[in-house]
Amino acid sequence: MKVVLFCGGFGMRIREYSEEIPKPMVPIGHRPILWHVMKYYAHFRHHDFILCLGHQARTVKQYFLDYDECLSNDFTLSDGGRTRTPARRDIEDWNITFVDTGISANIGQRLLAVREHLRNEEMFLANYSDGLTDFPLPQLIERFRVSGRLAAFLCVRPSFSVHFVEATEDGDVLGLRPAEEANLWINGGCFVFRQEIFDYIRDGEDLVVEPFHRLMREHQLLARKYDGFFQAMDTFKERQFLEQLYVEGNGHAPWMVWAPSHSANGRPARVE
Repeated sequence: MKVVLFCGGFGMRIREYSEEIPKPMVPIGHRPILWHVMKYYAHFRHHDFILCLGHQARTVKQYFLDYDECLSNDFTLSDGGRTRTPARRDIEDWNITFVDTGISANIGQRLLAVREHLRNEEMFLANYSDGLTDFPLPQLIERFRVSGRLAAFLCVRPSFSVHFVEATEDGDVLGLRPAEEANLWINGGCFVFRQEIFDYIRDGEDLVVEPFHRLMREHQLLARKYDGFFQAMDTFKERQFLEQLYVEGNGHAPWMVWAPSHSANGRPARVE
């Protein structure tokens, strides 16, 4: 299946990086988070990518035009430095389509902009490109396929450190619970769609607002809860947390399901 990746946002909450590079290009270890997301899908044999570009699209394009596999693999240098032979290959079986979908377009409009590239796809995958997980993707795809519904997404536990408050109009506190005890789920940004999704998106609409509410009214939207590892990268602090996991794992972080020595590590600690 083709994989649509939304890479055009401004990433205003991680401005320490996004003023210089787009958020999908913020590095985790040797590679940008976008590469980690793509490696996740490639691990499950989905190698055909459509990148919905916007803010600093040139930076994303140039990264892949200048791609050097030796940066994330062992390699042998020979012929006085003229020949470099990686021990493994990263992206030789990837097919990447780069599409400028507008500087300020929302997710729904970016998806509409790449419709022609999905014309022959009965089903396709999509992702926000800023969240990492070890979720077994075939489970979502198979459940979606059997359900016959038009859209599905992964829902995960919030990882941020907040307390949810229940109070009266007078300010009398009735309840105070940390996020992990509140039995709340959030959209993890990992989607599966059928071609009919385009019939539910109008001009100007964002994906998970009006279109998803239309799907819900018709019982066409499926959610798959996952309580394992998931971490979004919306802030500088979350980026530092992911970097810490990468360093502590010696290049084998929880989301790196493609690593030979990978094993499920469960949910990480909260981002304080």
